[in-house]
Amino acid sequence: MFSLPIISSGMWFEWSALLIIFTWFCMFHSSLLIMEANLNYIPGSSFDTFIHDLLGPRWNLLNNISLCFILYILTYAYISGGGSIVSHTIKSISNLDIPIFLSGIFFSAGLAFCVWHGTHFVGRLSAILVVGMLISFLLSVQGFLLYTELEVLFIGRLEYVIYIAVAIPYFMTSFGYHGCVPSLIKYYSSNVRAVKRCLLFGSILALSFYLIWLGATLGNIPRDDFSAINSLGGNIGDLVNALSSKTDKVFLASTLAMFANMAVVSSFLGVTLGLFDFIADKFNFADNSLGRFKTTVVTFLPPSVGGLFYPNGFVYAIGLAGMFACIFGSIVPALAAKQSRLKYGSPNYRVWGGNPLIFFIMCYGALQFVCYIGAAFNFLPKF
Repeated sequence: MFSLPIISSGMWFEWSALLIIFTWFCMFHSSLLIMEANLNYIPGSSFDTFIHDLLGPRWNLLNNISLCFILYILTYAYISGGGSIVSHTIKSISNLDIPIFLSGIFFSAGLAFCVWHGTHFVGRLSAILVVGMLISFLLSVQGFLLYTELEVLFIGRLEYVIYIAVAIPYFMTSFGYHGCVPSLIKYYSSNVRAVKRCLLFGSILALSFYLIWLGATLGNIPRDDFSAINSLGGNIGDLVNALSSKTDKVFLASTLAMFANMAVVSSFLGVTLGLFDFIADKFNFADNSLGRFKTTVVTFLPPSVGGLFYPNGFVYAIGLAGMFACIFGSIVPALAAKQSRLKYGSPNYRVWGGNPLIFFIMCYGALQFVCYIGAAFNFLPKF
């Protein structure tokens, strides 16, 4: 969410709105393709089961590697972003300037203890954070929307379209909820209508918040000001600081900082809990104090070391996650649905669009990969 205004600064609001709606369309339908394939197996069967059965061990290994890499790179991204916003918050309160890498280490260590403590503790903490995050988001955004300048927000020009390609992998990461589809099928006991409604309304809710957020940020920070934000690294603290400087209302700046802190913490807990369970299962670490300590070390040490040596990699990490998510979120779902129709038919549910939709989703996944490689080697224009 905090990377969206940074990566949208080139194409600006109109093109960003069109791209994020297009991304929502593609990612929603790829999640339906996962649901279609997964419904041919007993509730509780996850990717390792049905991808292995439908596409074989090689695709299953590639899918697992992609998933594991995404979780690790997102953990690093949230350590980087967490260190940035914690450093910004401490400086705004006490005028004490703490290095981002040091804030990131403390941020990671404190939340690692929460994850080590157990799922139930994380669940209770996350529930509190989500409520606080929603309240602070609505309070801060409605305030900034009141100060939105239409002449700043609606300056889209045709030549800005050249910046769309570099943004595609970042926007894709904003709808990376596909890992929860098997869990939803299990939770709703293969009730197709309930799972589909959950995916539809949940993703539309996220889309709505993204559009509001883009309007609030791009409508308050002039396009030329993003050059300075990008030169600083484009981290969360840089964006929050730039947005806070556009108002003299202490309340708005405070609620925005509260939202940023809670958003990063809740995202960090969600991602690392999944990675923690994945590591524990993969290496058969026992569910006791020693076993959980081993899992904690394997889970948090690699991304924490990355945050120590490269503390301002938040935006880059989000883009890298998007490149690998093209496998997990687009190409594999399309191939699995195609093979599922050949092997089982579609006795429970079939996504509309037939083979053209499957081909379209695969092309979208390939486009993400090409765009990221093009941006990494400076073949695409960057703002």
